[in-house]
Amino acid sequence: MSLLSLEALTVKRGPCPVVDGVSLQIAPGECVGLIGPNGAGKTTLMRAALGLMRHEGRSSLTDLPARERARAAAWLPQAREIAWPVTVETLVALGRLPHDSRAGDLRAEAVLRALDRMGLTAFAQRRATELSGGEQARVLIARALAQEAPLLMADEPIAGLDPAAQIATLRVFQDLAKEGHAVLVSLHDLTLAARHCTRLILLDRGRIAADGPPLEVLSEARLAEVFHLRGHMLDTADGPLLQALDVLG
Repeated sequence: MSLLSLEALTVKRGPCPVVDGVSLQIAPGECVGLIGPNGAGKTTLMRAALGLMRHEGRSSLTDLPARERARAAAWLPQAREIAWPVTVETLVALGRLPHDSRAGDLRAEAVLRALDRMGLTAFAQRRATELSGGEQARVLIARALAQEAPLLMADEPIAGLDPAAQIATLRVFQDLAKEGHAVLVSLHDLTLAARHCTRLILLDRGRIAADGPPLEVLSEARLAEVFHLRGHMLDTADGPLLQALDVLG
């Protein structure tokens, strides 16, 4: 069973492909890290997979009507603007919009679970616009969690969070996968990606350069070729650790 299937997905800017013929499948129980240098096509790939931009090829999500698509996949974009001075609880509850609004008990339980997962229970009645940037980011993650979709797609969700919040967030994603959901998350921190993801997909210039277990994907050769780093991944007792020795010219 696949929660996301892409077949030859291609997105072009003019004549140039930004995403070039990407095919992949993501199954329940996977926490998949989407990695690659800036400009590799990670955000474009995720947006196209959700049907948020024009593309060629096929995405299983775009085969679905809009409401069913919202129930099948929760989307957490990079943009983190909270414009309305509503309470944290109210904002997180917006994640329940794709579902039956009459199911009040289920809605309340989902919101409480999301707040608890992100350590925001004590913030429930505070205005979201009065929180720090990092706290607002956690609120938006909680909104996506409240959707309780089988698939969560998150674009750089830990950018700007302090180290403890980064690790806590990725552990939440790991737990979702263990519970039978699937997660596709774009990350720049290769150590955190290798430690918290069951699988990595490495994009380079719009194409999949590698797809598999973290330590296999992050070989010395790929660190050099794709990231221009001289280094290697250490397999330590606490998990993989990137040892970057130099930047290659």
